Amino acid sequence: MFGLSTVFTVLFVFSYFFFDIGEDLDVVLGFNASNLFLGICLGMALLLIGAGAVQWSRKLMADAEIVEMRHPARSSDADREETVGKLNTGIEESGIGRRPLIRNSLLGALGALGLPAVVLLRDLGPLPGDKLEQTVWRRGMRLVNDISGMPLTPSDIEIGQLVNGEPAVFFAEGPDGEKLYHGAELLQAKAKAAIVIVRMDPTEITPAPGRENWGVDGILCYSKICTHVGCPISLWEQQTHNLLCPCHQSTFDLADNGRVVFGPAARAVPQLPITVDEQGYLVAQSDFLEPVGPSYWERG
Repeated sequence: MFGLSTVFTVLFVFSYFFFDIGEDLDVVLGFNASNLFLGICLGMALLLIGAGAVQWSRKLMADAEIVEMRHPARSSDADREETVGKLNTGIEESGIGRRPLIRNSLLGALGALGLPAVVLLRDLGPLPGDKLEQTVWRRGMRLVNDISGMPLTPSDIEIGQLVNGEPAVFFAEGPDGEKLYHGAELLQAKAKAAIVIVRMDPTEITPAPGRENWGVDGILCYSKICTHVGCPISLWEQQTHNLLCPCHQSTFDLADNGRVVFGPAARAVPQLPITVDEQGYLVAQSDFLEPVGPSYWERG
């Protein structure tokens, strides 16, 4: 039985790789073939180990009836010697010392059960690497209106105004006329690359060291994704330069490098360095220099 258990474990691994899943899945008797055979093989592997262990355990105990009195709790020396003797007799009758094949096949079957667990780790997918820390923003990519897709110039934005924007690549088309980004890929990229563009009096801005040239005539660009739990933020109060998240009221001062002034957010909202290109359109100087979105990486 232990040997058969090992065979079913191997068949489990074979079934995992052999049967197709997804849209073009294999079907047997109207069922998903992969699920059917994975379940049968793993179930039989466990059942055979259990059945084999039960069958073997019957031989460990002698056929003689054993009676143990409730009190005293400690058995007498005579009973203890008798019990040890009967146990030794059971071990001798089971042949555990003389039948290494049974013992080794049991150990092999138990060890083989670890293979399905290792194989199933494959379904966790590839590691994300540094993808979570990057967006589609690149040097020279234009800032566009998130609705019309029209590129923005400094004259399109008045002091006190906030514009919701996106990278121009979301509206770009390939040689075949189709959008470069669409479907789930577009939604995933939007979730990290969405921006807000604001304009304020340049004298009211206090850029951090190294950020003196990250704006254009009082126009600054920030991530639209809250650093608390990732809600989109665009509630803008032009008098205080504060950007409010509607989910948990985290508030960021965009005139002070996106600093958190209220709420549960753990860090400032990331700023996108911008400039203008030769045609006078607002463009990114680079990708965000820090990850956008919730501050999970700071929590260890």
